[in-house]
Amino acid sequence: MQIKPRQHLLDIWRAAARHSFDDGKLVWGDTDGLSSVADAERLLCLLYPATEVPAFRLDQPDTTERDVLRALERVGSRLEIPPNLITVLSQFMRTHTGPDDSPTFSGGHYFRPSDPQQKLTHEQTQLGVVDAYSMSVTLCLATLGFLKVYEENTTRPEVRRSLGELREATNTRLTAAMVSLLRSFTVNVFDAESEQGRRLIQVIGQNKQSERAVLQQFSRKFRPLRATIIESLSRGIEVDESIRDESQLFECGWAWGVVKDAPTVVDLDVPVQGQPDGIADRLPYVYFTVVALDGIQDLFSERTLTLGLLDADQQKLAEALRLRWELSQQYWSAIARFGSERWPLEDLPWQTTGLRLESEYFSLTVAAILVHDLIRRKATDDDLTRTVAIMERLADRGRVTSRMTRDDPTVRLHHPGVTMPLAGSERSGAPLEWRMTDFSAQLLKRIIQLAALSRNIEAQDRLIRLGEQAFEHLWNRRIEDGDGAGLWDNAAAVFPEAALGRRLSWSITERITECLVAARSLYEQQPIRSPELAELARELLSEAAHLFGKEQLEVSVTADGSRGRAMRSIESRLDRARDLVDERPATAFALALPVLQELDTLAQARGAAAEEM
Repeated sequence: MQIKPRQHLLDIWRAAARHSFDDGKLVWGDTDGLSSVADAERLLCLLYPATEVPAFRLDQPDTTERDVLRALERVGSRLEIPPNLITVLSQFMRTHTGPDDSPTFSGGHYFRPSDPQQKLTHEQTQLGVVDAYSMSVTLCLATLGFLKVYEENTTRPEVRRSLGELREATNTRLTAAMVSLLRSFTVNVFDAESEQGRRLIQVIGQNKQSERAVLQQFSRKFRPLRATIIESLSRGIEVDESIRDESQLFECGWAWGVVKDAPTVVDLDVPVQGQPDGIADRLPYVYFTVVALDGIQDLFSERTLTLGLLDADQQKLAEALRLRWELSQQYWSAIARFGSERWPLEDLPWQTTGLRLESEYFSLTVAAILVHDLIRRKATDDDLTRTVAIMERLADRGRVTSRMTRDDPTVRLHHPGVTMPLAGSERSGAPLEWRMTDFSAQLLKRIIQLAALSRNIEAQDRLIRLGEQAFEHLWNRRIEDGDGAGLWDNAAAVFPEAALGRRLSWSITERITECLVAARSLYEQQPIRSPELAELARELLSEAAHLFGKEQLEVSVTADGSRGRAMRSIESRLDRARDLVDERPATAFALALPVLQELDTLAQARGAAAEEM
């Protein structure tokens, strides 16, 4: 199934508007206020394409296109949509603000008790989580960009007043989310003889080397990164002093929430209120690290920089987050590719060290960080080819591109999903878990990112075909009727054994929206240039230009001027082919061939006429 970003995004907008809006007002439903993550995901299904795709912009009503207006007719008319969105966004900001007027980042119903017999307390549902911080960064940046452009296109006093209030609330939330991300980053140092140390050595050594040899290799490989972390002690990174000992192992990344004893951030021009004490263990999760990386990269996007969306305090926080962003990418990318032969990442499924879990989902999250790093440092062909093969294997093992077998345990990867205990959550009461059900959507997202990165024709072709298969799998999982029709997720549609697999998931719907925006960016790129085809195209054009010049020496013998028109057509196509030969050699090749055929036909006709005379 071909990915058609414009058509499919409009389908999602139409379904989201039908489900969530009534006469321009948002219908929150049963999840109102229960999870800032779910509420942010729902709003981003509309706002993310509206701020990332020029054809879907809503901040300049005079330019809004007709098919967009038809898809969003339940949100309002051309002039009503922006004010209605401002109202909805303002409601979100108020709903997720605490009694002390500071933003809250509740995980809500996304948290689950480890013991199904227990129930979550209200205080536990209000705990902050990295998903909420990261999603708020993306939502706030999209909102600020939307407001900055729309402000220039409205003069209505009441709208401009609401706009100003929303901007202030959004800036407050953005700063708080960035501070919370800083306080959730951690470096975990542990001894090689500990259980976690032996497990890490097993993962990266793949039982092919002695523990001593793996430890020595780790020490050498991570010496520069260790030095960077030690140097960063003065820049706010909290880490045990034992990291200076090269016999110690370490991991870095994001815990599930603000870590226990994390210091408050105070060196800002405007103090940030409501920095709650953390309870999370100092244990980096690969999943939450990926979630944080996805949000943080939006702080450095071209749109953010061009529109100047960050104030002075936010720019300072962004630089601190960039340091942690780079440290995490470098660390996990190096772990994934550790050694000189087979990568640890190629040994599926990935085994987590701190929690002692293993799943294809964790392989995908490590691969996602590797993709981030490949984009950052411009991947080599070898790195890219091996990563493509990993994506193909994950798609197969996850039954995205292969059929289910009877009583296939893989169905649990999609429904009910992969669960992770949240280390330290017992400090709030009953131990909590976090469940991930978006394996297929995350896989598609990374495939599209890799395809956009690739400059190798064969690798990109494999990725695009794999992406189309993954997208068809996901498209078949849409809910067909009832609540949430046209949205996700109905896992039972492709996995019949997924009992009660149908439920509206804003998480999966938002991920697919991101995938379609990324696919649009992929198709906006120039096609990969083939040097061999470019050389052939130049040879064809050289011969065509020579024969065309020769043909122009001949006397026109047609009274109706048809030969003159044919010659002008040939000249125009030759000029077009010359313009394209460097960027699109295949198109230039295709244009040159019929020109040569036509020139040959003219020469034959002239020869036949000469024989008759």
